[in-house]
Amino acid sequence: MSLFLLFTACTSTDKKAEETEKPAAHTVLTIQPQETTRYVSYPASIQGQDVIEIRPRVEGYLEELYVDEGATVKKGQRLFRIASPQFEQEKRVAQAAIQTAQADVDAADMMVRKTRPLVEKEIISEYELEAADYALKAKKAALAQARANLVNAEANLGFTIVSSPSDGIIGTIPYRKGSLVGLNASSPLTFLSSNKAMYVYFSLDEKQLLAFNRQFSGKTVQEKLKNLPAVELLLADGSAYEHTGQVETASGLLTTQTGSANFRATFPNPSALLQSGGSAILRIPRKVDQAIVIPQSCTFEVQDKRMVYLLHKDNRVRSKAIVTTATNDGKHFIVEDGLSKGDIIVLSGTASLKDSVLIAPTQINSKR
Repeated sequence: MSLFLLFTACTSTDKKAEETEKPAAHTVLTIQPQETTRYVSYPASIQGQDVIEIRPRVEGYLEELYVDEGATVKKGQRLFRIASPQFEQEKRVAQAAIQTAQADVDAADMMVRKTRPLVEKEIISEYELEAADYALKAKKAALAQARANLVNAEANLGFTIVSSPSDGIIGTIPYRKGSLVGLNASSPLTFLSSNKAMYVYFSLDEKQLLAFNRQFSGKTVQEKLKNLPAVELLLADGSAYEHTGQVETASGLLTTQTGSANFRATFPNPSALLQSGGSAILRIPRKVDQAIVIPQSCTFEVQDKRMVYLLHKDNRVRSKAIVTTATNDGKHFIVEDGLSKGDIIVLSGTASLKDSVLIAPTQINSKR
């Protein structure tokens, strides 16, 4: 009986030990490099394709503001009215001068018509007719001058109404009613920016410019820009802009002030979502043929290091530090260093794992 009890106790202990050593199931992934797209991001500023200074052509006091800051306007739409009574007076004087000049022309013409039959009858000499003709020409010239003065007066009076030279959006208006404005004022009445297409400006420092020149083919910067793929834009709220743009121009030279080269991309703006003066992040995509891409959920951090668990041949796991770059979908990492083709990483349940823990691996498809 004692031997039986001892055998039973040993069997029970062995079963408990086996249950304790039974490995937990975890999904694993065998690393297989694949083609993916990574992005290089640059801080950028947004400007209207056409930013026009709106300045008056005459001096006077600002009498009316027909638009407000940020308003969308059409070509020819009234923006401001300037009070300049002198131009109204000039118009009235010019109109009166035309009437006087016209009367002089009529009188001179009558004199010619009166003189001609007298000359034909040899009552007076031809000299009198020539003098009358010259007087008529002089009066007609004076009439033409008076009409030109009226045109100038009307033009000056028309300049008191400031209209929009094109479609666009009104910028800041530094003046209010009653302000004295003029062509030589330090500040324009406002700025008008076109919103049909927008310029996005960004800069590359010396290292980035070298990488750009090595990455894209072409003898000149402009040739390299033609080989550049369509670029994307992240708006200030983090959302992706629905339209892609194209980098069209670049200085190609490093400025001494900032040590960077300036680039400009153009984006369509049919819904007027992009605003001049705004900020964004411009992203240039680049295809990578042999990239190691892993889910972000299988990684963890230890002392500012990104880690994963590697599965070894004995089905035990060990942690490994890696260097990563986030993909644009926010769900995966591109591994720059730390993993190689054929490595097996643990995907699930990493929070409960420790180094040298035995697991029961289940392989999943490596394609994401």
